[in-house]
Amino acid sequence: MATIVQRNPGPEAVLAARKPGVIPGPGGRTILSSLPPLSLYVHVPWCLRKCPYCDFNSHELKGELPERDYLEALQADLEQALPLVWGRQVISIFIGGGTPSLLSAAGLDRMLAMFRACLNVLPDAEITMEANPGAAEAGRFRDYAASGVNRMSLGIQSFDDRALKALGRIHDARQARAAIEMAQRAVPRVNLDLMFALPGQTLEECERDLRQAMAFGTEHLSLYHLTLEPNTVFAKYPPALPDDDTGAAMQELIADAAAAQGWERYEISAYAKPGGRCRHNVNYWEFGDYLGVGPGAHGKLSFHDRIVRQAKLKNPASWMEKALRRDGSHLAEDRPVQWKELGFEFMLNALRLKEGVERGSFVERTGQSLFAIAPAIERATAKGLLDPDPARLRATPLGWAFLNDLLAEFLD
Repeated sequence: MATIVQRNPGPEAVLAARKPGVIPGPGGRTILSSLPPLSLYVHVPWCLRKCPYCDFNSHELKGELPERDYLEALQADLEQALPLVWGRQVISIFIGGGTPSLLSAAGLDRMLAMFRACLNVLPDAEITMEANPGAAEAGRFRDYAASGVNRMSLGIQSFDDRALKALGRIHDARQARAAIEMAQRAVPRVNLDLMFALPGQTLEECERDLRQAMAFGTEHLSLYHLTLEPNTVFAKYPPALPDDDTGAAMQELIADAAAAQGWERYEISAYAKPGGRCRHNVNYWEFGDYLGVGPGAHGKLSFHDRIVRQAKLKNPASWMEKALRRDGSHLAEDRPVQWKELGFEFMLNALRLKEGVERGSFVERTGQSLFAIAPAIERATAKGLLDPDPARLRATPLGWAFLNDLLAEFLD
C-alpha cells in the first residue's frame, strides 16, 4: 500500500480541527473526539452443506450442533471485548454465518438475552438473522421474532431448480417460496439474497428470477454477481459462466427493472424500498464501528487516538477452546489501522454507497484532513470517476461501474 504524504497543516486543516468530531493531535495530525455508531456482528459458522462457490468461514456440520458449547464460548468472547465498547450504544445486530437458523429457538433467545445484559442495545435496534430456506421452520421463525429478531435475510440465490442444484444449495424453488412466506409472517422486515450470472444462466432466466423475487414485495433485495473465489470448489473446478457482456447486461436489467418497481439501488449490491435500507450494512459503508464475536468474526473499533481492527480465530473448535481461556488467545488479529491506510479504507466503504458520504464525514471518521487524500480526489475527478461535488465524496455513474479503478486511485 502506497504511503500518503502528510503535509504541514494549512487553513483547511485548521478549519477541520475546529469541526465537531476532531481535535488536533501530535505532529499536526487529528484524532477522534467523538465515536461513530456501533453495531454488533455475530458469526454462527456451521451449515448443513458447504456450497461450492462459498468462501465464507462456514463449516459443514458433522453430527449435532454444539449449541451449548458455542454459546458459552460466545459469552466469553463477548465479555473479553466489553472493556473496548463499555457504555456505547449498539444500533444494530447482525447474526450471520454459516446458517444461523440452525440455532434452536431457546439458543437464539439465550444469545439475545446475553447481548442485552452485557451491552447497551437500543430498544429500536435492527436485529437481523440470516436463514437458509433449506433449514426453515415456521414455528422457529416465530420464536426468533418473539426473542427480538425483527429482520430476516434469506439466502434464496435463485428460484430455478436447475440453478440451485448447480450452486449446491440444499433447497429447491418450492422451499424458497415457502421460507419467504414464513419469514414475512414472522417479522416485519425481510431481505432476499439472490445471485446472477449463474452457471448456464440466460438473460431471460435472470429476469425471471428477479421478477419472482420482486413479486413477494419484501423491502430489500441483495443481488450479487457470482464470482469464482479462491479456495472454493468452483475455483478448482470452474463451471461455465455467462461471459462479461452477458453479466453486464444482467446487471443493467436488474437495476432498471428494480427501479421501475420502486426499489432504489442505494449500494453496489443492495436495493431497498423507501425506509427499507439495511441499517447495519449502511453503518459499515459509512465507516462506523462494529464489534465482531464468534469464530472468524471481524471488527473495527474507534478510540480517541486510534482505530483498531480485530479478527477471531476461524476454526470453530479452536475459537471455542481459546475463548473460554479468557486470555485473548482467541484473537487472530488485533492491530491499529496504520495512518497511511485510513484514506483507502474509508473510501473502500463509502464509495459503495450510491450517494456517497459528506466530505466532513471523512474528517470525523478518520481524524485526517482531506489534504491526506486530495491528490487522489483530484486524479479521480479528472478521470470522471469521482463527482466534483464540493460537499460529498461520491462516485460518478462511470466510477460506480468501474469501482475498482476508482478505488485504485486511493492506493497511490
